[in-house]
Amino acid sequence: MQKRITWRVAGKRRLDEPRRPATVAPHYDPEAFGRVSEGIARYFGTARYLVIQTVLVVAWIATNVLWATGSWDPYPFILLNLVFSTQAAYAAPLILLAQNRQAERDRREFELDRQVTAEMRAETDFLARELAAARLALGRIEASLARSDQRPEEAGASS
Repeated sequence: MQKRITWRVAGKRRLDEPRRPATVAPHYDPEAFGRVSEGIARYFGTARYLVIQTVLVVAWIATNVLWATGSWDPYPFILLNLVFSTQAAYAAPLILLAQNRQAERDRREFELDRQVTAEMRAETDFLARELAAARLALGRIEASLARSDQRPEEAGASS
């Protein structure tokens, strides 16, 4: 019986296996991307963002209306519409991603709350059973004490 000898290069690749072609693919950290999208979504929901956007739009329109000769975006403001469309095209998926992440956190929190509630209910049921057992034992003790109190009187009445 021969034993197969395997050699490893830098602890990863075996020398007796063919090399896999090198793949060049972009890599991103989904968690970091999600955190960034939540930050953007959180910022889009602030009054500061609305004020800054309003100031920029008013400045854009005022610049293009007052400087009619040098305006880069004349009256229908098509470039401004393009900027808003591009912003909306990126904002909507980022906001949805942030909402999905929040829904996932809420689901995990709900699941944890459900487990804690189940444990508390089991503990409460256990304590209720223990209390019922203690009451039964106390009732038996009271009954035996009542019987023992009656016996000396009966013994004294018969003599």
